Amino acid sequence: MKTLLALLAAGCAALAPARAEDIAFGILGTDSSNALKQNWDPFLADMSKATGLEVKGFYATDYAGLVEAMRFNKIQVAWLGAKAAIETVDRSEGEVFAQFIDLSGRSGYTSVIITHRDSPIRSIDDMFARSKELSFGLGDPQSTSGTLVPLCELFAPRGVDVRQAFRITRSSTHGGNLLAVVNKQVDVATNYSVGLEKMKAANPETFAQVRVLWTSKPIPSDPIVWRRDLSDATKQKLRDFLFAYGKDEREKAVLARLQQISGFRPSDNRQLISVRLTAVTLEKFRVQSDPDLSPAERGTRLAALERRLAELEAAAR
Repeated sequence: MKTLLALLAAGCAALAPARAEDIAFGILGTDSSNALKQNWDPFLADMSKATGLEVKGFYATDYAGLVEAMRFNKIQVAWLGAKAAIETVDRSEGEVFAQFIDLSGRSGYTSVIITHRDSPIRSIDDMFARSKELSFGLGDPQSTSGTLVPLCELFAPRGVDVRQAFRITRSSTHGGNLLAVVNKQVDVATNYSVGLEKMKAANPETFAQVRVLWTSKPIPSDPIVWRRDLSDATKQKLRDFLFAYGKDEREKAVLARLQQISGFRPSDNRQLISVRLTAVTLEKFRVQSDPDLSPAERGTRLAALERRLAELEAAAR
């Protein structure tokens, strides 16, 4: 009798649908919690329905929280900036598999320095000339466009320490810095072109309060990262969903609410090479200007950085 019951149980289990794998999708919380859920819930619900996976949003207030969450397998997929993606690839079992495409079909964006339209600061030269009078909004320490790129392209070549140059320097998210400039709570701040485009579409009157002082070279658009140890079947379901999403009007509207994007395309860890080059170049500037290093130690560190730059440049080719 026990054998019969066991066989019946096994047969019922075989007929029952397999339990969907749980996926926590990591998202940087730049808006209020209500706005985040309103914008992201339709996308995550569509992902769950299309893949058969149980997909839930995991919202963090900074990139470090997302990197650590992936490291400890609290999230399995995340939308990250490139610098944070490098951290997940190097120490949190991450792997790039997709990147977004904006509404114009571009797979890149820019870092910007902004001020209020009424500000007497009319140019980057004005900003540097009057920096001791100004408050400055820097980005998240793990933000590519909010911190890494402006430090490397704008401040380091001038030998300027952003923490010492201004009357006050504080760090915030892109959304926080944008609102701080609009509300005249900081004089100048870093931001990114995607956020400005999103504001222009949603609130053109507020967007008109912003003046762009500086624009960086193009940065590869944000990567989507998953844990390398996800099953091949789960990875294929995620690929199939993302690369087909955004084709009808409803899906286009969902994506536009997320980040003013039109869809996704395949990518891999190679898209991070240009940002790795930027990070090593910034470290080279820092070593060159560090007064506490002896000539021998400076020479050793610079030689190692030059070797790393050569490796990355070769990989980029």
